[in-house]
Amino acid sequence: MAAHRKPRQRRFGGQAGRTAATLALAGAATATVLEGPAHADPRLTAAQVRAQVDRLHGEAEAATEKYNGAKEKADTARARLDALRDEAARRTERLNAERDALGTTATAQYRTGGLSPAFQLVFSSDPDRYLRGAALAERIGDRQADATASLRGRLVGIERLRKEGDGRIRELRTHEAELRRQKAAVRNRLAAAERLLARLTAAERAAYGAAALARDGGGALGATAGAGLAGRAGDGARTVPGGVRAPNPRAARAVSYAYGAIGKPYLWGATGPSGYDCSGLAQAAWRAAGVELPRTTYSQINAGQRVSRSQLAPGDLVFFYPGVSHVGIYVGGGRMVHAPRTGSTVRVASIDEMPWAGAARVG
Repeated sequence: MAAHRKPRQRRFGGQAGRTAATLALAGAATATVLEGPAHADPRLTAAQVRAQVDRLHGEAEAATEKYNGAKEKADTARARLDALRDEAARRTERLNAERDALGTTATAQYRTGGLSPAFQLVFSSDPDRYLRGAALAERIGDRQADATASLRGRLVGIERLRKEGDGRIRELRTHEAELRRQKAAVRNRLAAAERLLARLTAAERAAYGAAALARDGGGALGATAGAGLAGRAGDGARTVPGGVRAPNPRAARAVSYAYGAIGKPYLWGATGPSGYDCSGLAQAAWRAAGVELPRTTYSQINAGQRVSRSQLAPGDLVFFYPGVSHVGIYVGGGRMVHAPRTGSTVRVASIDEMPWAGAARVG
C-alpha cells in the first residue's frame, strides 16, 4: 500500500523558499515576454496590408452576391405572401356575403315556421298561392343546401390559404435572417479593410489607391463614349465604341448603357441608376436592352449560352474568380465595363486583370 502513496511535497523554507519563489516569478515573466508577440498584432508591411485588403474586398464582394441572392428570395417570398393574403381577403369577403344571405333566409323561415304546412294551407286565404309558394320554398331549400355546401368549401379553402400563408411567413423569415447575415458579413469585411488601410501612411494609401485604380481599370473611355451610341443603337445600330460590331442591336444597347454608367459609384446591393454593384450593373444594362437577367453572378452565368474567351463579342457577360463572384460586360478589344469594388466607380478594365471563370451570351 505504501508503494502506491503519492509522495509528500517538500516545502521550502527560509533562503531556499525565497530562491524558489524568485525563480518562479522570473520564469513567469519570461513566459509572458515570449507569449506576448503571439497575441499582439504583428507590424504588417505595406504589401501585406494591401494583400489583406484585397482579400477582404474579394470576400465582401462574394458576400454581396449572397446578399443579393437572399434579397431576391426574400422579395419573392414576400410577394407570394402578399398574393396569398389578398386572395384570402377576397375569399373571406365572399364567405361573409354568403353567410349574410343564409342568415337572412334562416331568419325569414323562423318567423313563418310556427305552423305546420298543413295548417298553413288550411288557414291560407289563397290556397293556390300558398302551394305555389311552397314549391318555391322547396327550390329555395335546395339552393340553400348548395349554398351551405359552397360555404363549407370556402371555409376549407380559406384554411388551406392560411396554412400556406404560415409556411410563406416561415420562408420569408428564413430568407430575411440570411439577408441580415450576409449584410453583416459585407459590412464586417469592409470595416476590417478600412482598419487595415488606416495603418498605412498617407503615401502608402495613395500608392495602394493608384495600384487598385490601375488594376481595376482606369476608365480610359469616359461616360460620353457611349452617349453618342445610345441614339443610334435605338435605330438598330450594332457598332459600339471602338468600332467593334455587337452581335445584335440588343447587345449594342446593353454596351451603350454600360458606357453611360461609367463614373457612377460602386454601391453594394445597388442596381442603379445612381450606383451599382457588379451584377446590378449587368442586370440594369441588359434590362435597358429588353432582357431580364437574374440578380446574382452565379445565376447570371447560367442565363445564356456559354462562350469561350476566343468567341467573346460586345455585350457578353464575363465572370471572374472561382466562386463566380464578379461580372463585367464585355465591350471588345479584351476590355469590359464593370463595377469593381466599394470605394471605386464603374470603369473600363482589361479582362486579364482577374482570374477567369467563364462567359455567357444573353439576348
